[in-house]
Amino acid sequence: MRDLAPTPDMALTARAFWTVAPGRGELRTEPLSAPGPEQVLVRSLASGISRGTEALVFTGSVPESERQRMRCPFQAGDFPFPVKYGYAAVGVVEAGPGPLLGRRVFCLHPHQDRFVVPAAAVSLIPEPVPTTRAVLAANMETALNVVWDAEPLPGERAVVVGAGVVGLLVAFLLSRFPALAVTIVDRDPAKEVPCRALGLAFASPEAAPGEADLVVHASGAPDAVARALDLLAFEGRLIEASWFGDRPVTLPLGSAFHAQRLRLISSQVGSVAPRMRGKRTQADRLALALALLDDARLDALLDGPSRFEDLPETMARLAASPGALCHVVRYDPSP
Repeated sequence: MRDLAPTPDMALTARAFWTVAPGRGELRTEPLSAPGPEQVLVRSLASGISRGTEALVFTGSVPESERQRMRCPFQAGDFPFPVKYGYAAVGVVEAGPGPLLGRRVFCLHPHQDRFVVPAAAVSLIPEPVPTTRAVLAANMETALNVVWDAEPLPGERAVVVGAGVVGLLVAFLLSRFPALAVTIVDRDPAKEVPCRALGLAFASPEAAPGEADLVVHASGAPDAVARALDLLAFEGRLIEASWFGDRPVTLPLGSAFHAQRLRLISSQVGSVAPRMRGKRTQADRLALALALLDDARLDALLDGPSRFEDLPETMARLAASPGALCHVVRYDPSP
């Protein structure tokens, strides 16, 4: 049942952000198809910029071997350019099935002021979660999958290397496990501020605690992986959550790697972690991630907002700013 059908006066064009050359983006107007029976028309309220991945896209650093795997839902164009990319959109349903009409939803969609997608592609945002905080859903989903891959146990000692958004969210989730001591490590002393806001212990790489049972590497810096390995105790495990694009990574797999029986485990969000696969779908995982955002302390991870109209300039600034967290893009009018 559809409670609202497209009308002649309904805008059937949209503006979207496209990366068109290394370090250069622009807003383009494009036609928007009227929603079909199983689709929704969403008016954007906010979107989030995942600085690490989107900086790789914006600078044209997606390696050729990964261009197919790197495609996001509803991406248009191809790597390197021109390409419409992004996956943290929050909006309100203006046309679609009755249960969704007028509701706020999250969608893995590029930065665009209106869009039409299958109804199954949107997830309802819990009422207590504010619109701006909801843009963290994709990052929280990644962090949740990392924790599932890590399989933490009460009483373990954990270190998270890299106080970006994903690293902070991983540490935040780990801190909820009983008697699990977690420290987040970053070379930028300014990152202590969001760590403290989340109630997390912070340390510089030089002062990082060793003998960790679990280390999660989420810094995105190739030279930090060796330090992450150094922090492990006997039979400790390193969860690699960074994506390095086309940058090579050198690992010291001599030294204590074999003698200490260390484990190196890859984690990425494209597939549900093995322990939960068959028990939870990707839709279930995203719904849980949205529910986990019901905590006001997570606002410490948000930067901005800036206007959608300024996104070409904003993206260029953020791509050159490694310390940025999740930047919020605001679409007017928004509540």
